[in-house]
Amino acid sequence: MSRIDPKIPPYGTWQERLAYVDETMRELSRQTDPQEMVRIYGEHTERINPIDRFVALSRRGLEHPLYRITRSDIWKEEINPWQQRDRLPLLNGGLLGELIYADAPRIINDLRVAADDPAAEYFAGQRSLMAIPHYDAGIARNMVILMREKPDAFDVEKLPDAVLTSNLFGRATHNLVLRDEARRAYEAVDREMQVVAGIQRSLLPAELPKIPTLDLASHYETSTQAGGDYYDFFPLPDGRWGIFIADVTGHGTPAAVVMAITHAVAHTFPGPPAPPSRMLNYLNEKLFAHYTSGSSTFVTAYYGIYDPASRRLTYACAGHPPPRLKRCDDGTMAALDKVHDLPLGIDGSVRYEEAEHILHVGDQIVFFTDGISEAFNPQGEQFGVDRLDQVLGACRPGAKVLIQAVLDSIEKFTAGRPADDDRTLLVAKVI
Repeated sequence: MSRIDPKIPPYGTWQERLAYVDETMRELSRQTDPQEMVRIYGEHTERINPIDRFVALSRRGLEHPLYRITRSDIWKEEINPWQQRDRLPLLNGGLLGELIYADAPRIINDLRVAADDPAAEYFAGQRSLMAIPHYDAGIARNMVILMREKPDAFDVEKLPDAVLTSNLFGRATHNLVLRDEARRAYEAVDREMQVVAGIQRSLLPAELPKIPTLDLASHYETSTQAGGDYYDFFPLPDGRWGIFIADVTGHGTPAAVVMAITHAVAHTFPGPPAPPSRMLNYLNEKLFAHYTSGSSTFVTAYYGIYDPASRRLTYACAGHPPPRLKRCDDGTMAALDKVHDLPLGIDGSVRYEEAEHILHVGDQIVFFTDGISEAFNPQGEQFGVDRLDQVLGACRPGAKVLIQAVLDSIEKFTAGRPADDDRTLLVAKVI
């Protein structure tokens, strides 16, 4: 409701008039409902420039000579033109049609309307008219018609200011409508993203597998509701396990879709997904042939197969950051990076190579996506591999303690800055 007392006339000194206009503008600035905003504007501008009748019309979405009446003070019931469009009268031609399709302001100070005019009821008893077009993309999509019962009631000298003021208000109202539409569209997209995020998370392991001689922990965090990081575990013959981590370029829904495709393709591998090179060759061929060819999308991936009996890790890499290894029995730090080929989906003819590494009891391994190493602090600096190695350098009693140490270090470094990219960590402690 308006905070301005309608019983107090705005007339008097220029200071009183200015105070009235100023408070009116303040009141309008508080509005979030365009319908209420229009009502308040009409109520207060009429007190400055009294009229006997008004009609608002629109040609938006219509062809000549059709138009809709969107507001009128002769209506007994208020209609919201944005929410009840189907209730707006649709008229054809006549004086109102002539005015709105003329695309120009106009004053008629000797108003005479034919009895058979389709809008005759809106003109009844009126002798003067001011037509103010509201422009959108240079066209009078809407128009306000102000009327008085006496002839020669409108001064042409005031028409320029009336057109300017009314159009500025019209743009403000239109922006409020667009803001409301954008909000509702965002809410709809947000609900869809929540569904996508739920589906995506359902593709990740519900719980970590029990792998002999390995203590495991994981962390998965998206920069938006859905993301493009993916990790998985594959049980293999002879007690071996496949450990897979991947990162789709970008983030959000597009990356989540490609992530889901990568998951689906990985799980269609004919037979056990081994050795690592064959698995990456298969993924690369399928992604390039059906999904990523001709686009800028690709997938980095690292796939290792761990044999608990020998503690041997055989791996292949498709453009992914190599895992970091801390050897606690001698204090050395290394990267499992003996092989490194193109990301998946760029060149279907790539053939991936393999390497292997024998792990020792006490070894700590961190598999990660670049959202970890490229986490930014408020100053724009990256967390980097060196800081990751510093955390990894302290030998921890278990995978959960180690992964928490990494997360604490990142949180301290980023100082509350939201994640710019998806972050995934897989930590393994050889036991």
